[in-house]
Amino acid sequence: MSIVGRKTPPYKILIADPLHDKFYNLVDSSLFLIEKVDGNIESYLPDADILVVRSRTEVNRDLIKKAKNLKAIIRAGNGIDNIDVEFAREKGIKVINTPEASVNAVAELTIGLIICASRMIVKANEDVKKGNWRKLLGFELAGKTLGIIGLGRIGSKVAELAKAFGMRIIAYDVRDVSERANKIGVELVSFEELLRESDIITIHVNLNEKSYHLLSYEEFEKMKDGVIIINTSRGAVIDTKALLHYLKIGKIRAAALDTLENEPPKEPWELELIRMPNVIVTPHIGASTVEAQEKIAVEVYKKIREVLVC
Repeated sequence: MSIVGRKTPPYKILIADPLHDKFYNLVDSSLFLIEKVDGNIESYLPDADILVVRSRTEVNRDLIKKAKNLKAIIRAGNGIDNIDVEFAREKGIKVINTPEASVNAVAELTIGLIICASRMIVKANEDVKKGNWRKLLGFELAGKTLGIIGLGRIGSKVAELAKAFGMRIIAYDVRDVSERANKIGVELVSFEELLRESDIITIHVNLNEKSYHLLSYEEFEKMKDGVIIINTSRGAVIDTKALLHYLKIGKIRAAALDTLENEPPKEPWELELIRMPNVIVTPHIGASTVEAQEKIAVEVYKKIREVLVC
């Protein structure tokens, strides 16, 4: 058995955010010492071999500097925008995520939000509970055009599920995903064409400098009147102020958001946005299924072993 870093176990694994019990059931206590962060994370870092985080913990440059023995930062989930990846790698620290584990969960939530927004299910439910028995007029998905921004793992799964409704699926990606698109029967189009032709737009991209405020005033202007916007990726890929403006003037029919620029929302325009009757907001629950959390736990443990035990 070849060991990277320390010569003898146990290796210290620092858990900054909650993990499913499945992870702790898998741990070999002769190899790994598990420490959960309770309070100031900085005090735990100097002798840690692995740091495990979710989206809640910000792993910035100052934090990384305090990690003298770190071999890897493992993001339990998909996006790594809360980690200073470049600086970590400069320090010889691997940055690893578990992108496969939550694909089904996020894709299924996306489809659920599409249905809720198109049929105004949340509003209808609220009406009935308030004693208002009225039939809200929605629209069917069959024959509509679904535009997917980002045809990666999750975007592709959304496409597969949406095809069952008889939708036309178009997609845009900055990468060459033609092989994947052909395999699942998705028409690749330019970003401009997607904005013009989609009845529903769903976003599945990582947050970075290029995707920040990917949808803002200029992009919303190019969309169809009555378009629906779905976001289960990262809140900041949408300019929240712009979204609010176009919802208020009726250009955008509805929005369903699992992520916001600030979580929880705090800015005045965010608070106004989430109170609108044609906006559905969930508290970043894309990966919040029993199955996904178990898969993430297993994947995190596998990644730890890959880094420390070959």
